[in-house]
Amino acid sequence: MAAAGGPGPTCVLGIDLGTTSVKAALVTGTERGLALAQSCSRETQAHSDSPGAAAQGMEQDVQKIIRALNECLAALPQQQLQQVTHIGISGQMHGVVFWKSDKGCRWSEGGPGPAFEADRVSHLVTWQDGRCSPTFLSSLPLPQSHVSLATGFGCATIFWCSKNSPDFLKAYDAAGTIQDYVVAMLCDLKKPLMSVQNAASWGYFNCRSKSWNTDILKKSGFPVHLLPEVGDPGSVAGRTTCAWHGIPKGAKVGIALGDFQCSVYSCLTERTDAVLNISTSAQLTISMPLGFQPPEAPDPSSAVTYFPYFNGDYLAVAASLNGGNVLATFVGMVAQWAQELGFQVQESAIYPRIIQAALAQKHSKLSIHPTIFGERHLPELLASVSSIGASELSLGHVTRALCRGLVENLSSMFPVQHLQELGVSRVLGSGTALARNEVLRQEVERIFPFPVVYGKDVDAAVGAAMVMFHSK
Repeated sequence: MAAAGGPGPTCVLGIDLGTTSVKAALVTGTERGLALAQSCSRETQAHSDSPGAAAQGMEQDVQKIIRALNECLAALPQQQLQQVTHIGISGQMHGVVFWKSDKGCRWSEGGPGPAFEADRVSHLVTWQDGRCSPTFLSSLPLPQSHVSLATGFGCATIFWCSKNSPDFLKAYDAAGTIQDYVVAMLCDLKKPLMSVQNAASWGYFNCRSKSWNTDILKKSGFPVHLLPEVGDPGSVAGRTTCAWHGIPKGAKVGIALGDFQCSVYSCLTERTDAVLNISTSAQLTISMPLGFQPPEAPDPSSAVTYFPYFNGDYLAVAASLNGGNVLATFVGMVAQWAQELGFQVQESAIYPRIIQAALAQKHSKLSIHPTIFGERHLPELLASVSSIGASELSLGHVTRALCRGLVENLSSMFPVQHLQELGVSRVLGSGTALARNEVLRQEVERIFPFPVVYGKDVDAAVGAAMVMFHSK
């Protein structure tokens, strides 16, 4: 069977195991290129208490994540699932889940075909976990990596567990991200296999040598037997050991990938494109020139970080913690003020009205630095408002200034001049906040001196499938 452009898969299943939902996408090869045939998503509702880490913990129930995945696949057409030859899987980066390698899951016959459920598996400690305080992180050895260590990173969490809950770790002999776990279960891998993308997101991984900082970790009593083996993104991890939801036994399964890289892969077609995504948070991403290598050590004050991509390439990313969440907070504030004044207004009714009000105000001297959630490189940063004039206090003026401030904050992290020096020729705009907010789009077009193209929405599940189409 052949896809467009020569021999290869004709139907690929892409899966993304996100922070709040699971998505599955069936992508097919046609004469005109790749096409999305079907997709399905389910909320995981997997949030769980973290008894060992109290309020700072952020954990998810893996059983609920796998249940949502099974529901997703059960909703896709059987006829198309039976044609799947390759599976690409991405998921939330940084996090860690532990399992017993020979008892990680239970396979059961049910519905249209066999499926697995989580068995001897810990909770997933997610990237949002806050148990590793700055004091704790500063007590750990310095990594030999271009990535700064942070709370929520897999290796930092394992360090915390080894020092605070050593008995907990004794029950398990394997660890990985949630997507690594799924690949290991499908292929019955005795030792998990992790891509360079996910390894870099765990910390204590040197991308140049493609190896863990084993010596540094051993000296500090880190349980190095839990570290997965590492392979290149785009390579095949193994084959399905039995039929799965109608997908034939022997389907090739790609090594698990980072959701961020797969999202970018789904829309980035030219090296001269920059991808601007504004959803809950905001990211501005470009592909670095061929042959680029990140610095040996991280610059903690830098707003730009480098993510391993595909074929040895890197993405330069300015990732802001402030995006649509700031607008949502502003809408909540307006609703709360109205309530305190004795009026009941639904937040869903406020959003379109503030956008309409802002569209009527093309200019505003009002200046808002909207960083209410701080930034990774400046965690203590707060928001501020300046240049307040009596004639610019309307809801329209404030909303316009807030939208402009969000885009200016991102462009201060990755300045236009730097983008020009790297050869950027256009911006691909995506994300829910950008799609529903015309004022935000106007400010993007005003601040970035490049053509801006909308509608190429990022989709990690589709990106994971595309990677498998293009892999050797």
